[in-house]
Amino acid sequence: MEDLIFYPPAISKRNQWWRFFSCGLIHADWAHLLFNMYALYIFGAGSHKDGVEYIFKMVFGTKGSLLYLLMYIVALAVCLLPTYAKNKDNYHYRSLGASGAVSAVVFAYMMFDPMRGMGLLFLPIFIPGFLFGIIYLVISSWLERRGGGNINHSAHIWGAVFGVLFVIIACRLFSNYPVVEEFIEQVRNTDLSKLIKFG
Repeated sequence: MEDLIFYPPAISKRNQWWRFFSCGLIHADWAHLLFNMYALYIFGAGSHKDGVEYIFKMVFGTKGSLLYLLMYIVALAVCLLPTYAKNKDNYHYRSLGASGAVSAVVFAYMMFDPMRGMGLLFLPIFIPGFLFGIIYLVISSWLERRGGGNINHSAHIWGAVFGVLFVIIACRLFSNYPVVEEFIEQVRNTDLSKLIKFG
């Protein structure tokens, strides 16, 4: 674990840049690992062929799977850049897990289907993905500013932002799919009386 964990001084002083990626292979415990992999499966591979990889294949054709893999791997590092800048000389800081990259996948999914209901495990309340995303970012920002705890909220925030930007840029470069316009159109046509679903 010590060889793989995200430890900023090992990068700044010893040039161990692989830690940006290797930290995504290790987790604090089984619950941490299972939660991240469950979210990655639900939104990435998806059930009923509606996950990000499937959507990428539909939008980008033969490049879809490669772009999906590229997004995930690059997100592992990009989501940690602000954390690195803040802690490159902090010998007490360590971080691990794939949560930032998983956030990128979840927010990429939201760009294509902003009205799909999302909620938290064990809570039977579902709200449209775009609202869930806003609430997620607001709470993560508040928790990041508050500090304390052992969760890298900054990685969640920047992973989410990266996922959105990756989808927008990839659609501009590799397809004719107007992802931003479609996102706005879906949100604009929302029936406000059906925003929250129970059960």
